[in-house]
Amino acid sequence: MASNRIGRINEEIQRELAAQIRSLKDPRVSGAGMLSVTRVSTTPDLRYAQVYVSALDKTQEKEAVKGLKSAAGFLRRELGAALRLRYTPELQFTADDSIEHGAHILELLRDVERKSGGQEDV
Repeated sequence: MASNRIGRINEEIQRELAAQIRSLKDPRVSGAGMLSVTRVSTTPDLRYAQVYVSALDKTQEKEAVKGLKSAAGFLRRELGAALRLRYTPELQFTADDSIEHGAHILELLRDVERKSGGQEDV
């Protein structure tokens, strides 16, 4: 039952942070182009939240994460006002490479399919 609550809180944090990131004026964040919060993982005691972000422009993703880390206090305060939890989690931002990793695996599978495309097992 508690994990369901954590899941709902994670979704709400993700939704709220996505809206707040759009309003940040830091040029490292706003200059990164399309920046999205891919997922949020909160500890069971709601003290820490790992926030995974992905940028459309991968060259500026590291700078965007640095900008988000510097704005973490502001984002935490705004998040606390919006969610009204007993503890507002401390935000830790990480660049998410799961999309890139998935694309790499898909490419490997396509290579295997091309190599064995003419051969059928009997």
